[in-house]
Amino acid sequence: MADEKIKQAIKNGEVALGVEFGSTTVKAILTTEDFKTIASGSYEWDNSLQDGLWTYAIDDIWLGLQTAYSNLRKKVFVDYNVEIKKIKTMGFSAMMHGYLAFDKNNELLVPFRTWRNAITEEASLELTKLFEFNIPQRWSVAHLYQAILNQETHVKNIEFLTTLSGYVHWQLTDQKVIGIGDASGMFPIDEKTGSYSQRMLSQFDSLNSVQQYNWHIQDLLPKPLTAGEIGGYLTEKGARLLDPSGNLSAGATIAPPEGDAGTGMVSTNSVKKRSGNISVGTSIFSMIVLEKSLQHVYTNDRLQELTEHCKVLKNL
Repeated sequence: MADEKIKQAIKNGEVALGVEFGSTTVKAILTTEDFKTIASGSYEWDNSLQDGLWTYAIDDIWLGLQTAYSNLRKKVFVDYNVEIKKIKTMGFSAMMHGYLAFDKNNELLVPFRTWRNAITEEASLELTKLFEFNIPQRWSVAHLYQAILNQETHVKNIEFLTTLSGYVHWQLTDQKVIGIGDASGMFPIDEKTGSYSQRMLSQFDSLNSVQQYNWHIQDLLPKPLTAGEIGGYLTEKGARLLDPSGNLSAGATIAPPEGDAGTGMVSTNSVKKRSGNISVGTSIFSMIVLEKSLQHVYTNDRLQELTEHCKVLKNL
């Protein structure tokens, strides 16, 4: 696309904004409707260890978003002599999983607990046994249940539980929703319904340690949305959060917020069954899309047994 056409697209607001909250960098990219990159901006940050837990300060989340967008906006003005006043579509992604718990006044109850906190082994093992479904330590439900097991006083006051991408999206749109990929790292998803597993929700609520609270876990979680659904629209408040300069108008259509695992799968075209990818970032992991659900829970001990069994069969 020629520079003059790009300039006109910016003036008309026929552009898209994508923002990613990575472990080390907040990145913002502006593109044309035919996926050509117009400009980018970034903000470097890092987690800190507070009271034995890895976290990012809430103020840093907004400083990172505003700085990355401001750098992008300045780049657009330098290159095209145009101020961004309207954006057609947006999408936000962030580090998957984690634990952001809010009370009825929308106040954060405890500092953001990131995916990096391997403090939920007890909860992970108990929930895996209860659900007969593998629950990694990183998952939001593992963090929630560990807080229950630890008898943390904030749990009784939880009204909403979400991830980093879900939190940013909520503040910009007033919608408590989440992309299906990030949702699957909060609580197990039923493939047939595209929502949280009702069987496992009921099992969680039936736990003696959970019944002391005046909430049901389904009421705490954001609504899962699939790709292509509208996640909400940029509000006036959201526009000012994103662009404190006041130039950006409200109204942009916003996609469901996603975790970095989901965006990695999309970028490598690994969303179909019998496909997969390997991510080499702050952590290294693989994601394989199976044709059907696993019939058994495969713990590390079980996988080691299968490995040894395969070695024996190989030597026969």
